[in-house]
Amino acid sequence: MGRASIYSTERSGRGKTVAVIASRDDLLRAKRSASADLFELRLDALAPNVDQVEREIRHLNAPLIITARHSREGGALALAAARRAQLLLQFLKYATYIDVELRAWRELATVRRQARAQKTIISVHELHDTPNLAGLRRKAAAARRFGADIFKIVTRTDTPEQVDRLLEFFDNPHVDLPISAMGFGKFGRVARLELAARGSVLNYVHLGQAQVRGQFSLFDWKKIMRHLHPSLR
Repeated sequence: MGRASIYSTERSGRGKTVAVIASRDDLLRAKRSASADLFELRLDALAPNVDQVEREIRHLNAPLIITARHSREGGALALAAARRAQLLLQFLKYATYIDVELRAWRELATVRRQARAQKTIISVHELHDTPNLAGLRRKAAAARRFGADIFKIVTRTDTPEQVDRLLEFFDNPHVDLPISAMGFGKFGRVARLELAARGSVLNYVHLGQAQVRGQFSLFDWKKIMRHLHPSLR
């Protein structure tokens, strides 16, 4: 399926719910959950227990996104690029999607070359602000140029102005590419709900403990989505 077809399929309609697995407790909850569309394995956070994780993920009932987050974008344990690559390669055969940060695109080239059966999410996590519109568009254009199937952008939304910038970008990204967009911080919940309503293709939730301020739990998110989309009941 080409990117244009992915765009028309994933950019339209209700986005998918992604439940994040970042701890052993999350993994246990995920095994009991039947309401997430996908699970994301935060391999940077799970690194000390990867053998157990590999055994247990066989019991999950939804496709997997794998990521090993760069420390400058919120990654746990400050893992070196070589260790992050090792983790991604270990779990690649289980993954439907692989998430690689735009800043790590070149240093994880070995992983990318082997990820031929997986769709690629190229992500940016702006921990301190929401960049201006031109800056956000440049990042999306770079993701498109590198062959992303989805561009994921997460920014700090502590002010209404930051929320407005993120929404303006989402509505006018200047790239023909499915976009997953979320805010975090004081107005994180407002931003996430509005972006989901506008068509964010992937919407991330937690299974027990929020990773960032503004992140919904899976239970609360599904309840809200059922209210907004009665056909899901």
